[in-house]
Amino acid sequence: MKILKFGGTSVANPDNIRKVKSIVEKNNSEQIAVVVSAFGGITDLLLDTSRLASNQDPAYKESLKQIEDRHISAIRELIPVRAQSTVLSKVKSDLNTLETLLEGSFLIGELTPKLSDKIVSYGELLSSYIISEFFRSEGLDAVFKDSRELIITDNNYGKANVDFDKTNANCNAFFSANAHKITVLPGFVASSKSGNSTTLGRGGSDYTAAIIAAAQQVSLLEIWTDVSGMYTANPKLVKQAKCVAHISYEEAMELSHFGAKVLYPPTIQPVLGKEIPIAIKNTFEPENPGTLIAKNNNGNGKTVRGISHVGNISLLSLEGPGMIGIPGISKRFFETLSLKNISIVLITQASSEHSICVGIADEDVDMAAEAVNDTFAYEISSKKIKPVIVEKDLTIVALVGDNMKSHQGLSGKMFSTLGKNNVNIRAIAQGASERNISAVIKKDDVKKALNSLHETFFEENIKQLNLFVMGVGNVGSKFLQQIRQQKKYLKEELKLNIRVIGISNSRKMVFDENGIALKDWESLLANGEKADKQLFFDRVKSLNLRNSVFVDNTANLEVAQSYPDYLRNSISVVTCNKIACSSDYAYYKELKELSKKYNAPFLFETNVGAGLPIIDTLKHLIASGDKVKKIQAVLSGSLNFVFNTFNDSVTFHDVVKQAQEQGYTEPDPTIDLSGVDVMRKILILARESGHQLDIDSIENESFLPKESLETSSNEAFFESLKKYENDFQAMYKEAANADCKLKYVAQFEDGKAKVGLQRIPKGHDFYNLEGSDNIVLFFTERYPNQPMIIKGAGAGADVTASGIFADIIRIRNF
Repeated sequence: MKILKFGGTSVANPDNIRKVKSIVEKNNSEQIAVVVSAFGGITDLLLDTSRLASNQDPAYKESLKQIEDRHISAIRELIPVRAQSTVLSKVKSDLNTLETLLEGSFLIGELTPKLSDKIVSYGELLSSYIISEFFRSEGLDAVFKDSRELIITDNNYGKANVDFDKTNANCNAFFSANAHKITVLPGFVASSKSGNSTTLGRGGSDYTAAIIAAAQQVSLLEIWTDVSGMYTANPKLVKQAKCVAHISYEEAMELSHFGAKVLYPPTIQPVLGKEIPIAIKNTFEPENPGTLIAKNNNGNGKTVRGISHVGNISLLSLEGPGMIGIPGISKRFFETLSLKNISIVLITQASSEHSICVGIADEDVDMAAEAVNDTFAYEISSKKIKPVIVEKDLTIVALVGDNMKSHQGLSGKMFSTLGKNNVNIRAIAQGASERNISAVIKKDDVKKALNSLHETFFEENIKQLNLFVMGVGNVGSKFLQQIRQQKKYLKEELKLNIRVIGISNSRKMVFDENGIALKDWESLLANGEKADKQLFFDRVKSLNLRNSVFVDNTANLEVAQSYPDYLRNSISVVTCNKIACSSDYAYYKELKELSKKYNAPFLFETNVGAGLPIIDTLKHLIASGDKVKKIQAVLSGSLNFVFNTFNDSVTFHDVVKQAQEQGYTEPDPTIDLSGVDVMRKILILARESGHQLDIDSIENESFLPKESLETSSNEAFFESLKKYENDFQAMYKEAANADCKLKYVAQFEDGKAKVGLQRIPKGHDFYNLEGSDNIVLFFTERYPNQPMIIKGAGAGADVTASGIFADIIRIRNF
């Protein structure tokens, strides 16, 4: 014999019920019992209707009409006309009784638990009867059996306790005499010893099926639902969640207790002792193997088998010096909650006995707090114990697995993952069996927490980075192009999945939580909403995605000043914008400290040398214990291009114009030609070497005339260059006559920095520097005479974008 249970979604409408019939037919080779839930949504509708009635709201009649219409409509669509009258008569009779019960509640303005059970039981009673008659009309050998005649309980209305001796006897007597191939039974409902309708708790239809399965010692219990088994996490929140093929009874109980709604927690208890396997199957994908719950098969050696969560949790904490060493405090605390019929989901207690903390449902916490405060009123008034502390809007996340106890470091791995993503843990609990590790977090963090943990424990070390990109001009557009081009390689070779979630320029911004299609980003952005820097940050924060990275491709002061907001929310910052790191030392230091405090990388490799690994190399030198003695560098790709191209056959104006047009300079070329850009770069290198320095203390030997420096527009600046062409030609001829080349050099030594145009003789490392290349010489304790040299392209959109890309890849290792 087999038991098949179908949930509310599986019988939500006539089309789904036909799918159920098809599944039942394929299992018709042996005697089967089919346990069904109420039509999808009907139980909630019955509860709402009864609340309206008890509040003496006449709207309950409209709600009742919806219930009636759903069932009458199903009969007319499923049952042939010739057989409808009998079925309609029975169903209308039941609906009339339901109406009478609701009318009684309306008249007295009350809804007792006993009456509520009577009312809500009609969902399953009606659906099971209609389905049994549909089976019969389709030629199946089916019969309806009221579960209230089989399952006997106590009078604990709403979640009755089963009398298994009487229930098993009733089941054995009925099924041994039953000659029909298919028996259709309502789930969820039972009756008390005095004959009153009771219910087994929300989700109790699973429990009904398990009770009958255990009584008949069947070969298999099948739970048919709308998902293909138990998943490693909730697939609605974690898109990468995978179905678990085999799982133990104990693991399934833990997962269902911690919110895996595919299975009602008490379901496993009746079948566990008799080792009856449970198959979780999908009504809408019947060929999918689903999940088999059976005796522990060691989980194929896997440690964590699933991640689950329970929402709408509050923490109730009792603490105070008067608790230490005083026997009976815990007893009184838990007894108080028990007398109020409050279920405890999680318990944690300090070893000092200074505090007890429990997790309970949000809906119970106010009543619980009042009761506990009353119980300990004397201790509270005498300051021995503090009034109970309540924290609401929390969620429990739990790692579950039979083999977790034999593996070290799982707790550390779990808490480290949550910490890296700024998920604050309010309480921790681990069972003595070490089958689960639970943490209480804010409910707003649950999606990020589940995805972070799933990535850590189930996704083969594939790390997902979620990027929010501001600035898509020359550099930004090249950056997005490179991400699109390398996406497949990164995933396959580096186990890195990069998604761009938000993009903004100065006019528009666009977001897509599932990732923006980079082939269409320009059109999507053009049709996006109006750009707003604060709103952009607010959106990044509210999305609350794991491994979030803010990418700044602008040269904007306001954007640079927003970095602390991102870092404080554990959102990494990658930038080619030099303003932040070259501003006041205090601000630079603050950004560094925020990065450490909130474990959010702050990377700015492209601030110096575009795509060259200058800052990264310097960091490694310092980290390994080396000390920088002197830095000499040509750090401006634009100025190097200018002075490599300028000669007596071309004007200085034309060369600078060419540099601007080819993207070697900032939009405002005076930033480069005044030396300010180079000052910022040597300042950043000095700071990264461990020195406290501000830009005002850097000596700048500018080669530009004062008039050019004081221009207020690009047009005026270029006009001024024409005016002083003879001066520029004179500089060139003096260097050429001395067999030297002009280079704009930055130097840092003995805590002091300076920048300026120098004549570089033949044989010097800077002499043959071509095009827009940069070069840096690091003289250190380990490289005192022959410096470490880094040389290469130091300007241009492509190489700058590649430097940003390299910083993004570095984040994978944090």
